[in-house]
Amino acid sequence: MLDTSDLTAAVERFADRLRAAPQSRLQRGAAAEGLALARELAVRAQRVEDPDREPRTMPDAGIFTVADQLVVAGSDLAEALRTAPAGPREGELDEAVGLVREAAERSGL
Repeated sequence: MLDTSDLTAAVERFADRLRAAPQSRLQRGAAAEGLALARELAVRAQRVEDPDREPRTMPDAGIFTVADQLVVAGSDLAEALRTAPAGPREGELDEAVGLVREAAERSGL
């Protein structure tokens, strides 16, 4: 099984920053960055779990829920990668961790 703790930790750090951010920072783009990342992680998780099915898009539930959406999507991807059959999943894990770190940097939080 793949160790996905780096992904989980990176997602939790970014989510904590989103939760602690003032509304004005969230409205200036931090929440949009978090939602875009959550959507991407959710799509990736769905593709790992069922590559033949068209991925569903995570809805926009508002700026105050984006941190929770990010944690759910990140946890889903971590679990999907952790339990997936062996193969090129480590590269996918590294890429996902990179996406989280880049999004956190772009958010300005």
